[in-house]
Amino acid sequence: MRVTGPGYVGSGPPTYDPEPTALPAVDPDGLDELVPDTVLDGARQGTCTLRAVSMRGDSARYRGEPRRDALLTARFGAGEQSLVLVAMATGARATPRAHHAAAELCRWIGRAVGRSHARLGEDIRAGRRGDLKSGLHRLTDRSLGRLRGAAVEQGLRPEEYAATLRCLLLPADPACRVRVFFGVGAGGLFRLRDGAWHDIEPPVTEVTGEPVVGFGSPPAETPEGDRLTMDLGIPTPPSPYDPRPEPPREPFRFRASVARPGDVLLMCTAGLAEPLRGEPGLPAHLTERWSRPQPPGLAAFLADTQVRVKGYADDRTASAVWEA
Repeated sequence: MRVTGPGYVGSGPPTYDPEPTALPAVDPDGLDELVPDTVLDGARQGTCTLRAVSMRGDSARYRGEPRRDALLTARFGAGEQSLVLVAMATGARATPRAHHAAAELCRWIGRAVGRSHARLGEDIRAGRRGDLKSGLHRLTDRSLGRLRGAAVEQGLRPEEYAATLRCLLLPADPACRVRVFFGVGAGGLFRLRDGAWHDIEPPVTEVTGEPVVGFGSPPAETPEGDRLTMDLGIPTPPSPYDPRPEPPREPFRFRASVARPGDVLLMCTAGLAEPLRGEPGLPAHLTERWSRPQPPGLAAFLADTQVRVKGYADDRTASAVWEA
């Protein structure tokens, strides 16, 4: 199904106008806290091309509310030893400082990953699945713990200053095609391979011992052709990254996959994941756009991801990786 009318798919046009209506109100002494309607970023890293965007949803644009989603793209290190982090967060709905919580969570996980990037890169290249998973789990929970602490400092309940988190790690080494996803909360992880979309979001029931894609020997294969290794139940050694924090409050999701040439890996917040799962016209449109020989430029990627669907008006944040 192709895009119809002024940039939408589905049975009819969305309720809201296609362009922003009202700007968020701001205190004159708080201009440094303004959140732009849209942010856009991109890069080439190793064998892949990265595109990332975060945009205000139709509902927020109409009501003059700030974007609750936050996006961070950062490269740590240099040369083939460098590691790119893409982090995205969504602040809790109907809370006045949701955008602050999302931005803080992205910054905290960015600092944590940046300080450990050398060891993380080594673990990714060496296939140390246990160290990698447990280390990222602890870094994530430590960042969420800081967010809960910030809520207490502001006199707020934890649920009033909270956010989901989704992250992607991309090593620069062209000999390493492992792509690592981790995070907590709602959203989506999809892969476009051979003209077909696959929803590869790790279910919560699979995060404590099920097979994880990309590591191990001897290998087995999934129906999609991924190499798997079973968790043998060996106790996880202490994390090399951080002291152990308090137990996690939300289920941790982790997936490490080996990319193939021609793959497109898409990580996104719920604002894009829900219409991708609920309106067949949207993934069909993206298949046509993203199966071309060259990845889209920044402006084209923005146009692709902002195609609207009636009934879905939340912020959208997405990161896509094209494999050379």
